[in-house]
Amino acid sequence: MVDADAPHVLLVEDDDGMRVLVTRILRESGYRVTGCRSGAEMWSHLPEGAVDLILLDVMLPGASGIDLLRALRAKGTVPVIMLSARNEEADRVLGLELGADDYLAKPFGRPELLARIRAVLRRAAIAPLPAAAVRPEALAFAGWRLDLRSRALTDPEGAAVDLSGAEHDLLLVFLEHPGRVLGREQILEMSRGRLAAPSDRSVDTLVSRLRRKLEPPEGMVPVIKTVRGSGYMLAAKVERA
Repeated sequence: MVDADAPHVLLVEDDDGMRVLVTRILRESGYRVTGCRSGAEMWSHLPEGAVDLILLDVMLPGASGIDLLRALRAKGTVPVIMLSARNEEADRVLGLELGADDYLAKPFGRPELLARIRAVLRRAAIAPLPAAAVRPEALAFAGWRLDLRSRALTDPEGAAVDLSGAEHDLLLVFLEHPGRVLGREQILEMSRGRLAAPSDRSVDTLVSRLRRKLEPPEGMVPVIKTVRGSGYMLAAKVERA
């Protein structure tokens, strides 16, 4: 019998055979599982109780998994692992950039599926704030504001600035460690592994993209500084908002 406190996985998969197989694997491994055939079914189950992770197939009837991922990320940060028979790099990059926590190509084996689920749940469980602290609704820095619920970023003039999933995660890493020099390996780990091709170069590219979006007025100190030979640092005071 599955423990009532076990992690709850919402499986969105229209292939009956695959859905039954994955459900059995997860239940045998101690997870609670709710199976859905479409996005409409997924939304109908979400209000019923806490979901710890969503396994989301890309090819679904009606709204695609990519469309559903966009909608999920607009509403919150529940961990999502995309499932797809397509293993093209462009598909993986799109899913990860939109905020998926991982991307698993079919066919996959039981060990890999379980390992990836454990890794995503482990990363999601890491709380940068003390357990007794109340997580703020937003973080403010250098006139900017990041809403932690909607993931919306606004500039000092109040205008909205679009962030990809990877850019949001990177910014959050810096905001959680202001004034601290972060090496590339630390950034890769703290950003929950959402970089499409994890490497020093991919970190540098992502930091460069984020910097362009946070570019300060002429004459002002950049929000993200390069510390030569060491990494990067957020050079701004961060306040709860």
